[in-house]
Formats: sequence, C-alpha cells, structure tokens
Amino acid sequence: MKRLFISLYLLLSLSLLGIGWTLDSIWQKSVDDSPVIDAPFVALAQLLTQIPEPQRQIYLDKINKDPALPLHVYATNEIALPPGETLMPNKVFTTTTDDSHQLQFIKVGDQVLVAGPQIIDPYAGLRSVLTLFFYLSLAMVAMIWVWPLSRDLRTLRHATQALGQAKWDTQIELANSSQVKPLAMTFNEMSRHISSLIENQRHLSNAVSHEIRTPLARLKFALALLPMYCKPEADSERRDQIMDDMQIDIKEMETLLQELLSYASLESSPLHNAAPCNLSEIASHTVAKLQQHQSVPIELIVDNPDIMQQGEAPMIERALQNLITNAQRFAQHQIKVHVGEDAEQRFIEVIDDGEGIPVDEQDKVFVPFYRSQSAQNGNKGHGLGLAIIKRIMQRHHGEVRLTSRAGETNFTLYWPKKD
Repeated sequence: MKRLFISLYLLLSLSLLGIGWTLDSIWQKSVDDSPVIDAPFVALAQLLTQIPEPQRQIYLDKINKDPALPLHVYATNEIALPPGETLMPNKVFTTTTDDSHQLQFIKVGDQVLVAGPQIIDPYAGLRSVLTLFFYLSLAMVAMIWVWPLSRDLRTLRHATQALGQAKWDTQIELANSSQVKPLAMTFNEMSRHISSLIENQRHLSNAVSHEIRTPLARLKFALALLPMYCKPEADSERRDQIMDDMQIDIKEMETLLQELLSYASLESSPLHNAAPCNLSEIASHTVAKLQQHQSVPIELIVDNPDIMQQGEAPMIERALQNLITNAQRFAQHQIKVHVGEDAEQRFIEVIDDGEGIPVDEQDKVFVPFYRSQSAQNGNKGHGLGLAIIKRIMQRHHGEVRLTSRAGETNFTLYWPKKD
C-alpha cells in the first residue's frame, strides 16, 4: 500500500506541475498581461499633443476603425474623477463602468483622451476554455491511473468471493505492472495455504476413518472374546496371544497418532532454534544407530567430515532416519549413505538396491497417507514417513528428490548454499 500511495502522490503532483506549466506557457504566448499593454495608448496620447486641440477628435475619427474601442477627446472640466484621483501625462488611469467594461483616461495637454467603454477581459472565453481543459486533463490522468487499479481490485474482489464459496484453488493473475500485484501474490499464497490445509484435513479424516478403523475393530473383537478366555478352564496360551495382539493394535494406533501429530506440527510451526549442524556427524550417528540388528549393511560415504548446514539437528536426523528405515525395507544387499557438497548445495543421499519405485508412483510417494503398491512394501506403514520428510526439508528451505529404477532407488536431501 505504501507503493500505491507514493505512485498516486507522484502522479498527481507531476500532473499538476506539467499541465499547469503547459497551460501557463500557452497563456503567456497568447495573452500578455504586462504593463506594456498600455504602451500604445500612451504613445497615441503623446502623438495627440503634437496636434492642435480642435483637430484632435477629427484625427481620432480618421484613424480609429475599431468600434469595440471608442476614442474621444474631452476637456478636462468635462471629466469627473473619483475623489483623490488626478490625471497625469504618460500615465493611464483605468476605471470600470460595470462588471465587464472599463474606461481608460490619459491627460493630453489641457484635454483628456478617453478610450472605451471596452471589454475588460476579451480573453475570458479562452481563459474558461483553458481552465476547463486543465481540470479535464487532470481527470483524464487520474482516470488513466485509477481505471487499471479499479479493474485489478475488481478481479481481487471476485477472487475473494470465489474463495468464500469454497473454491480453494482460486488464483489471481495480474500484470507485473499492476499496483496491487504484491497483494495478489499474497492472496495466491494464502489460497494455496488454505487449499493445503483443507487437503490435509481431508487426509486426516481418511486416516481416522480407514487407518484407525482396522486396529480398533480388532480390539473390539478381542475384547469381546477376552471374557471367554479369562475363565479358569480356558486356554492360557490363547489368552496371552489375544493380549499380545491387543498390545500390537494399541501400539499401531499410538504410532499413527504420533505421526499425525508430527506431520501437523511441521505444518504450523516455523523453524525454531536453528543452529549450525554437522551433516557428517548426524549421518554417522544415524547410520550407527540403525545398523544394529539389521542384516543389510549400510555403507557411509563422507566427502568432508565438516559439512555444516543451518537448521535443527533433531529434525534433520529424523528425516535421514526415515529415509534409511524406508530403504531397509526394500534393500536386497546394500544401502549407501553419501554426505557431500558442491558449489551450489549440500546433500545427503540414501541409495538402496531394491526393486525400485514405478514411474507412475514417484510423484505420489510424498503425498500424505499414500502407500506404494509394491508387493515388497506389503502395505506396511501409514504413508506419512516421506510426507514428514518433505515438510522437514521445506521447513529448512531445502527439498527432497527421488530418482528410481530397477535395482537402484536414490532419495536425496538437498540444501541450497546461501552464503
């Protein structure tokens, strides 16, 4: 809005100066309001002093062909002047007869030369036309500025109405020269954010209705059977098995709820407690922790032991841990973790030699609650691991990339260098 105010102020100021200066120049060229306008009248009076008094009126009648400017010579005693006024040679005295006419007097020896009555402002019509043109020009300049603004504001109003009608994908397209372009960009960002929130709410509803329903149904069924196996003559092993299954169902629901809370917190929470993090150390610690009790070896490749990145170390470690855990489910013989950097970015690669992700699924794996249809996946997990990784990287102003083919899948965490 500051830009809008400054542009309007400058436009009106420069328009006033430009139009005013132009019209003033036209007026000065057309009409000379300086005292020199009386010079011909003074010169005529000086000429009449050289002519005998009886012949002066005859001379004026011969030379004066303009009926709009009568010229007469009167004796001094025939002229009545306002109190305190006197006539002097070479000095013109002007008085008005009404609102639009005037008389001019100048002394010629013992006589007085009178011009008029004549129109006071013969250019009043031109002055009115120029004044009207001045205001019309201002109105035109204001219209040139206001009309695109009004059009863009009308577009913005229609977009807000569409958004109010639950059309969450509403976007505004304005020219880069538009005064409200920043406002439109803010609106588009807000619309995208609202659309994302609505989509997440839809996913959450689906998760609650589908993911929790299965373990909850198993729990209800187990609780219905439990009294039967609590009797003294009941099979104790079967009872223990039911109790273990119930614990598994409860843990499954707890895991889902924890992932949902983590995913939601990453959406609303900005980056806090950012500090320099050693990516090499984080990778080494994570690999050592996840290598335990796993048959598939993890090879760690570190280009530089001191690769630093600004961020939250626990969040970066969690993203890497999710990637390695995901790779352990699919790898056949080996997993590689590569930490490096180049001139433009820092990165951590996690590569496994599994069956690969189909091309038509590679754009979907980062969508919340989406699970790969791979037989090896076995419909495990809740489909939030990669979605959480994506949000962690967005929170750190980076991104996660995927390339996959049969026998090799590469997930890479990228951070652009800003220093």
